[in-house]
Amino acid sequence: MADAPELGHTPRDDLAAALERVADGDADAFAEVYRGAAGRVHGLVQRIVVGRALFEEVTQEVFLDVWSQAASFDRGRGNATTWILTLARRRAIDRTRSHVSPVDRSAPWAPAGSVDGYDAVPEDVPDHDEPRRLSGSLGTLTPLQREAIDLAYFGGLTYEETARRLDAAAGTVRSRIREGIIRLRSDVSPGV
Repeated sequence: MADAPELGHTPRDDLAAALERVADGDADAFAEVYRGAAGRVHGLVQRIVVGRALFEEVTQEVFLDVWSQAASFDRGRGNATTWILTLARRRAIDRTRSHVSPVDRSAPWAPAGSVDGYDAVPEDVPDHDEPRRLSGSLGTLTPLQREAIDLAYFGGLTYEETARRLDAAAGTVRSRIREGIIRLRSDVSPGV
């Protein structure tokens, strides 16, 4: 008879443990991380970059980043999947930006008719406190809300695919995602 899983033990714990072993140079652990995260990384990168060749190249670079930066993963600051998908998103956006046409890059900075003397930079600077608030807010979500948002947003799954993964009704998943997003939005940006 197979051993019962530990209470509180999740596949996320396995991915985090494997990622920590990758930091020590464990190639088998890297294979585990790849198997556990490849689908989500592929889904995310495919939504950001255009073209199969570029998509494959960026995906490979993401996993090279995972291998070389695994030591910077801190389980106390977030889960392994989010850490890997953050690397993927950054790499995909950087690569997309680097492939912008030189003509587009030489376009004037301000659109015609813009007001001189107006400095929009302070309004465009991101709120550096927002990730901390978001991390705290994630803890207020129900497990179904958290998992559904993770699968749908980071995994690129449809409501129906998410529902199948969570063994829940599609309408329930849709509602939980909507409720979770509303709660996160109100926690991170009160008054919006």
